[in-house]
Amino acid sequence: MTGLDVIVIGGGVAGISAAAELSRRCKVLLLERESQPGYHSSGRSAAYFAPAYGNDVVQVLTRESTEDYQHPKDYFDDQLLEPRASLFVAEAKREDAIATMQKAQPWLQRLEGEALRDLVPPLNASLSIGLLDPEGGDLNVHAILQGYQRKFRAHGGQIRFDAQVVAIESKSAGWEVKLESGESIHAPNIVNAAGAWADQIASVAGLQGLGLQPKRRTACLVQPKPEWQTQSWPMVIDIDETVYFKHESGQLMVSPADETDSPPCDAQPEELDVAIAIDRYQRVIDHGDAKPSHTWAGLRTFAPDRTFVVGPDPRTEGFFWLAGQGGYGVQSAPAMARLATQLVLGQPISDAVKPVLHRILPDRLL
Repeated sequence: MTGLDVIVIGGGVAGISAAAELSRRCKVLLLERESQPGYHSSGRSAAYFAPAYGNDVVQVLTRESTEDYQHPKDYFDDQLLEPRASLFVAEAKREDAIATMQKAQPWLQRLEGEALRDLVPPLNASLSIGLLDPEGGDLNVHAILQGYQRKFRAHGGQIRFDAQVVAIESKSAGWEVKLESGESIHAPNIVNAAGAWADQIASVAGLQGLGLQPKRRTACLVQPKPEWQTQSWPMVIDIDETVYFKHESGQLMVSPADETDSPPCDAQPEELDVAIAIDRYQRVIDHGDAKPSHTWAGLRTFAPDRTFVVGPDPRTEGFFWLAGQGGYGVQSAPAMARLATQLVLGQPISDAVKPVLHRILPDRLL
């Protein structure tokens, strides 16, 4: 291909949303090593929009994505966000953690005793205090990925699946990317949105990685008791974020919020982690005979400071990072795509993001 402005490497939600945004002003090619978009982390996420989740940088980018998900543009052919509150629960002895969270996020509503069980009747009696965030919701990840693909192609963008990158070389006019198929592609700019493989892609380009660490996250489905009306339940998270669960397709999706270091791979669930998920779930819900009906795992990739990595690599020209989403990539994708585009094209940064930009740029990790 000739005349390209940007090559985006990685077809998860971060890469496809950024490619779609960039394609409005540039000629863009997206390379994805798998046969479909969002195969790894994006397609295995909790699919939840949680404005109160993550650190303050994550919260800024999530809130900047709210309008995109509440009122999607017409290239999305389905509703993207189905409202569902989130409920953080704790025993009385964890009053300090509840107070700390509410101080940082004063819009959260404090609930006690029976008010908690009005929302989730089978909560264990030991859980006596909680914080309710009414702003969350279930995300339709399939519709999000399909909509961004539609937008990308409508602006002339091209996607190559099964496109394994084997070499990246700096040239006088930019970058040469070589594929396993033997094809070579040239462009002045590369966006590294390779998820768990982002440090590997940097290494292929002759750059030392930033210390990004993929971590395995386990999930399973549990069949609720017939009398439970789980469709109306909020997403429930224990105050220490060691377990969470929510309604999903008539069942409860349960995760122990595990973070086990892993190499980049097609992650698979471990029996022990599934057992831990069920045990922690039963500490929150009175469901003694709970059993997993389906299990899976995905990778969440973190920077050393657990904050996004977006922007130009200061060691070379035309190499940009869009990585380290740490499990918050779907909920923050619209704002992250705009930020990546602004940084690639040298455009003004939005006022909401400016105060935290120094904590996102990759140079902080060098």
